[in-house]
Formats: sequence, C-alpha cells, structure tokens
Amino acid sequence: MNRQSAAPSSGSAAKSRQLAQLHSQLAQLSANLSDTENLLRMTSVQAEAMRGLGSWHGGLFMAASKVLGEESVREAGR
Repeated sequence: MNRQSAAPSSGSAAKSRQLAQLHSQLAQLSANLSDTENLLRMTSVQAEAMRGLGSWHGGLFMAASKVLGEESVREAGR
C-alpha cells in the first residue's frame, strides 16, 4: 500500500514541476512579446524619420541638379 500512496504524490510533484516550468515559459514569452512590441514601435518611428530623410535627400539632389544644370548652360553659352 505504501507504493500506491507514493505514486500519486510523485505524479502530483511532476505535475507541479510542469506547471512551474510552463509558468516560467509563459513569463518569458510575455517579456519577449513586450520587447517585440517596444521594438516595433521604435522601428515605426525610425521608418518615419527615414522617410523624411529620403525626402530631404531627394530635394537636395534636385536642387544640386538644377544648379549644376544652369551652370552647364551658362558655360556652354560663353
């Protein structure tokens, strides 16, 4: 009889260990999801900044092209 009473308690201990492990994994998953959410927010902000930077560069290239184009026309007219 002693063996039969030991079996449920060892099964209960195993179940408790599994639940503790699952709880730990769930906590880690939750932390990772929180980190991912923060990284996505930051990526969104950076993407918006990159878009603005691209617009500035495009404007500078167009202005440089216009200035250099006008200088080429002046030099060709001389």
